[in-house]
Amino acid sequence: MFKKLLILSTLFWGFLIGNGAQAQNDETGLPGDQFSLEGALEMFKKAKNPEEFEKLINEEGNKVNNLDLNEDGETDYVFVNEHQEGNTRVFVLSVAVSDKENQDIATLELEKTGDENAVAQIIGNEEIFGEETILEPADENDPEPMKEDTKGHGPNSMIEDDAFVVNVWFWPCVRFVYGPGYRPWVSPWRWRVYPAWWRPWRPHPWSVWRPYRMSYRGPGVRVVHVHRIAGGHRVYAPVRRTSVTVKTRYAPAHKSYQVKRTKVTGPRGNTRTKTTVRGPKGNVKASKTTVRKGRR
Repeated sequence: MFKKLLILSTLFWGFLIGNGAQAQNDETGLPGDQFSLEGALEMFKKAKNPEEFEKLINEEGNKVNNLDLNEDGETDYVFVNEHQEGNTRVFVLSVAVSDKENQDIATLELEKTGDENAVAQIIGNEEIFGEETILEPADENDPEPMKEDTKGHGPNSMIEDDAFVVNVWFWPCVRFVYGPGYRPWVSPWRWRVYPAWWRPWRPHPWSVWRPYRMSYRGPGVRVVHVHRIAGGHRVYAPVRRTSVTVKTRYAPAHKSYQVKRTKVTGPRGNTRTKTTVRGPKGNVKASKTTVRKGRR
């Protein structure tokens, strides 16, 4: 009896340790680990206007932002600046790394497609997330709105491209920015000039931050690989900002992220290892497959 209990106890603790290790394995080492795109999209849904959206993503209690790009031991303030062309709106989320450098984190793109129709996506910057990462609202009533991403890498784990596109027209912030007489939002804040209500905090360690970040994942959001807003890139490209400091600092993590290994074990115990090297835009530059024969 004692022996059985010992075995069960060992298996139980092994299960917990294994799950803990698996949880840690989804940390990429890139700064995108410390920012929740899902959370930012949720804050945009709640906000009455772009000014409130900027405030919500920077409030510590909302657990959206845990970035410290300049590594001064304190979280960074994320600025939001809007750019527009016709019915297209692009909200750029960025951080002032120094008095001379800014780094874009993500863009939230919005387009009015009808009298009472609009679509929205948030796109994570590849310098921050390792690859361009696109999220959009999903129909919460869909019993199966997402499917597994077999890549198993990066900040997201679900993919669905050909799905029902959610109409975000009735989100308060959306109707606000398409209202008569509206002027694009430009954050009044900059490097070391922040709102009186904001106080930076020491970034949470990954073991603490990960559960906060994961809490925003659910049936109301999905990862896709298609751009819904055709003019978004045209609006954003001229104002895009990249920090040389950030790019240099995270170069090793980018290299590690872009070299992905996938192991598949066949029925005879053969292990197939595929090594894929991707370029900065996610395109495959080289691929090599090796097979190790199992014991017969």
